[in-house]
Amino acid sequence: MRTFFIKATGISAIVLGCLTSCHEDLDLTPTNATTSAIVYGTPEGYKQVLAKVYGAYALSGSGGASTSDLAGIDVGTSDFLRLFWNLQELTTDEAHVTWNDPGLQDFHNMNWTASNVIVTGLYNRIFFQITMANEFIRESSDAKLGERGISGADADLIRKYQAEARFLRAFQYWVAMDMFGNPPFVTENDPIGKYFPPQISRAELFKYIETELLAIEPLMAAPRQNEYGRADQAAVQALLARLYLNAEVYTGTARYTDAITYANKVITSGYTLDSNYRDLFLADNNVDNSETILAINYDGIKTQNFGGTTFLINAAINAAMNPAAFGVPNGGWGGVRGTKNLPLSFTDYSGNTDKRAMFFIDKLEMDDPSAFAEGPKVTKFRNVTSSGVPAPSANGTFTSTDFPLFRLAEMYLVYAEAVLRGGTGGNLTTAIGYVNALRTRAYGNTSGNVTNITTDFILDERARELYWEGFRRTDLIRYRRFTTDAYLWPWKGGVKAGRGVSEDYRLFPIPASDINANMNLKQNPGY
Repeated sequence: MRTFFIKATGISAIVLGCLTSCHEDLDLTPTNATTSAIVYGTPEGYKQVLAKVYGAYALSGSGGASTSDLAGIDVGTSDFLRLFWNLQELTTDEAHVTWNDPGLQDFHNMNWTASNVIVTGLYNRIFFQITMANEFIRESSDAKLGERGISGADADLIRKYQAEARFLRAFQYWVAMDMFGNPPFVTENDPIGKYFPPQISRAELFKYIETELLAIEPLMAAPRQNEYGRADQAAVQALLARLYLNAEVYTGTARYTDAITYANKVITSGYTLDSNYRDLFLADNNVDNSETILAINYDGIKTQNFGGTTFLINAAINAAMNPAAFGVPNGGWGGVRGTKNLPLSFTDYSGNTDKRAMFFIDKLEMDDPSAFAEGPKVTKFRNVTSSGVPAPSANGTFTSTDFPLFRLAEMYLVYAEAVLRGGTGGNLTTAIGYVNALRTRAYGNTSGNVTNITTDFILDERARELYWEGFRRTDLIRYRRFTTDAYLWPWKGGVKAGRGVSEDYRLFPIPASDINANMNLKQNPGY
């Protein structure tokens, strides 16, 4: 539930300068007397703009659920998490959609093109948020602070805000690198307005993200010392650990020792596992949460949006499942479920032994991909508190459940996998201990504990621990099982038994609209 709110200001009209020509809809000018000199005139003003940079993760637009920061896409599908989740999960064994909205069926069928509206939407959302971060970073330079007479402790505080904005920008560049490989590249040092940024290679972007994160690491608030919903040093270290775990995919060079180093920094930073896995995905998961390192914060009254956890909860249930029990009495859209591979990754998917298994199953097999009753419905996210009380919602549909971008459990699994893949600075005994800590929580006792682990086991354990949290596509690519026929799931590639597809689909295309507009860009292979 959001505790770091956005105050309405005229900043939306100021910060959204055009990034590339495909974003001309963002090339806005102020419509009132609010100027940057006024907005950034005080430390309080800076914090409100920083809240807007964070808030862009949780909102489709500044004017409520009926508005979007993006053009050319359905408003309800245009928030960051829904776009990101669609590309990371609907392309895998963890999720399948029955709806026929433009572009959606392409993901499980693995036949998307450079004109896919959802792919284009995520690309535009990434650079919208990078543009906002760039503007804040530009306006919080030492020169700007000097011009505005801001000095001393106030200036130091704003420099910490700037470090957070740099982290949010680095996170979006990680998404761009992971999804698109070789995107355009723009920073606070580039011109505002109609500007055609150069393309950056995946390896070069990896180096930039790494350099930025290492530079801001000492500038961030100490672990667990920032406001809930804002990044701290552990968030930086967690992104570095994730970056290094996938370095071989991104650059061709493995960095497993570095993954161990930074996962261990997070593990020893003061975050601890929550005692109850289920509580991590309920509407009061912002309360006494010592495991989530950084979340996207939602509030069913103040941050209404048809994406985010409103989407994750409503899309997974229908009227027959009693939406009121999920805290959305007027919701339950139906349409999204997993494939049988997801529950079958559990020895017992009833949830009676491994409590992480949270499914509603009419029929495990998905013989008809358009029939919602077929396939497992995921009940992991709910808009009720840990005591069973429904969270506030404006119309019984919007949710107050926060979404974890980073949590400690991921770092345990990063450490274990990096050790198994030959990284140094860790050891197998500790890795097994971390895995068993997750399994002890899941089972409520040591009955599910293991004495040996392999990389294949870790892939399955990541599915059991992290399903529907936006990891699966990246994980399957790292394991070389995303596009090949070495691992199949129902309706992969558009056929019931599943099939391998071209390796070109390991990257999404640069949207055709941007390729046509920016002569500096070269399309990814196969598109």
